[in-house]
Amino acid sequence: MPQGTALFFDDFEVGQHWRSPARTITEADLTLFAGLSGDFNPLHTDEEFAKTTPFGGRIFHGPGVFAIATGLESRLGLKEGTAIAFLGMTWNLKAPVKVGDTIHVEQSVAEVKPSSSKPDRGIVTFDVRVENQNGTVCQDGQWIVMFKRSS
Repeated sequence: MPQGTALFFDDFEVGQHWRSPARTITEADLTLFAGLSGDFNPLHTDEEFAKTTPFGGRIFHGPGVFAIATGLESRLGLKEGTAIAFLGMTWNLKAPVKVGDTIHVEQSVAEVKPSSSKPDRGIVTFDVRVENQNGTVCQDGQWIVMFKRSS
């Protein structure tokens, strides 16, 4: 069953927009993601090495930013009990995220498409941006999600 702010396919309209809560990236996030993924590249884990790169210091893993973005977006509650499947995405990494940066997700509906073969569902394409505390777009792309219809 849908929860609180959950939306069915029929509730989405092109142009709707949401902003997620924000979250500050911590040293623990970087360390835990390195351990979880097995990616101990010195760009993420060795401050002295990372100082010699164009970033001037360690950066958080790009896939880690994406993972946190999915969690921030889920806090909107739009999909609770109404999303059937995450079908795919296009994704671009545009600017680094460092420990201490605070990020949030900006999401808007780009397309709604009823299923032609299964009338109980439809596909929603979202334009998604991860922005930092300065409004810099760090990552962006589209997420494609299948939703239940309300009737």
